[in-house]
Amino acid sequence: MTPRDTIAAIATAAGAAGVGIVRLSGPGCRAIGATLLGRPPEPRHAHYLRFRDDDGDVVDDGLMLFFPGPQSYTGEDVLELQGHGSPLLLARLLRRCLGLGARHARPGEFTERAFLEGRLDLAQAEAVADLVSAGSEAALRAARRSLDGEFSRRVDAVVEGLVALRVWIEAALDFPEEEVDFLAAPELQARLRGVAGDLDRLRADAGRGKRLLDGLHVVIAGAPNAGKSSLLNALAGEERAIVTDIAGTTRDLLRERIMVDGIELTLVDTAGLREAPDQIEREGIRRARGELERADLVLAVLDDQANAGPRLDLPAGVPVLWLHNKSDLSGAPVHAERHDDGEHLWLSARTREGLDALRRRLREAAGQGEGSQGAFSARARHLEAMDRAAVILAQAAKQLHHGAGELAAEELRRAQDALGEITGRVDADALLGRIFADFCIGK
Repeated sequence: MTPRDTIAAIATAAGAAGVGIVRLSGPGCRAIGATLLGRPPEPRHAHYLRFRDDDGDVVDDGLMLFFPGPQSYTGEDVLELQGHGSPLLLARLLRRCLGLGARHARPGEFTERAFLEGRLDLAQAEAVADLVSAGSEAALRAARRSLDGEFSRRVDAVVEGLVALRVWIEAALDFPEEEVDFLAAPELQARLRGVAGDLDRLRADAGRGKRLLDGLHVVIAGAPNAGKSSLLNALAGEERAIVTDIAGTTRDLLRERIMVDGIELTLVDTAGLREAPDQIEREGIRRARGELERADLVLAVLDDQANAGPRLDLPAGVPVLWLHNKSDLSGAPVHAERHDDGEHLWLSARTREGLDALRRRLREAAGQGEGSQGAFSARARHLEAMDRAAVILAQAAKQLHHGAGELAAEELRRAQDALGEITGRVDADALLGRIFADFCIGK
């Protein structure tokens, strides 16, 4: 007997609402409902009853609802028992259900069953957990869109493009006697570039969705005494970091999770980047450079009094926003400029001038800027699968350029499989345990 052949049961409490729920899914739910109610429950009808234990003593009174499959959350028969939210009452009611043949549900099992019954794909199933854990309104909306299938539809559209390319190439390979070299057709290369472009746009949107879900990892970097710690305190709205005129005051990473205008940020204040005079500060700088490599955004703080100032050695490929601090002392007006190395903002962490413009940039970097209305939630494994697919597509383009149709077709199949991991369109058994183990109890 497999776990899906048994009845999974879970008890949850709704907190301040004072409602407790025992939910069951699987074959036999109707029979358990009939035993508790004294007659078979009507589908989608609220039955008022007294819940009794094995000895006939009243455990609680409340409501019973029965949802026959496949029109239920899990796609199976689902029984829901609603009573008072006392943990003791819920425990007694759950024991009664266990005695009637149910068992404790595993974390995420209800959503896993919904996936296995075809009610949700993998991306939608993960969006359930994202919906529960959303830390902002934007993240909540993005998770809702993924649960509604927006992300999955975008992935499927790219996969359909790959399938069309595979059909083209396979047809050309099956009819080599044709005088026209279909593999050399410019349209084929153009369609491959189009699919690669669609995938790149999907990767960018998914990256924004991941930042909405996880929050933005922002690292503050700069030379000593540029005002990094003052900037962290200004964004946090309180004195989180020690601020002095002594160079090298910050010697280790200072990590703070804060909310800025409704977005969650992990702000990391780092040691000033310079040739350090002692071993402790050198270790702090080494850690700072490691943190910079993992940043979603670097706030490079410059002392505007020092004119050009020292050139910061920052990792390649990491987005940078250049902040000219202490504009109140340099006399420079608060404004923004676009240079070859990125955007530059003039502000004062001490007086808070220019901080609103910085907050707007942080919202945009976190995915809440213009165009965020269509954002959907995504996870690290989704991005990793798309990155692999992009690399494989580039290899397919090279194989086509050299006329190696068989190899190009194989690369396209691999790219399709990589994207299929996102929605579970391929064999995903190895992924299920890891994915659903992260869910909360009751989902």
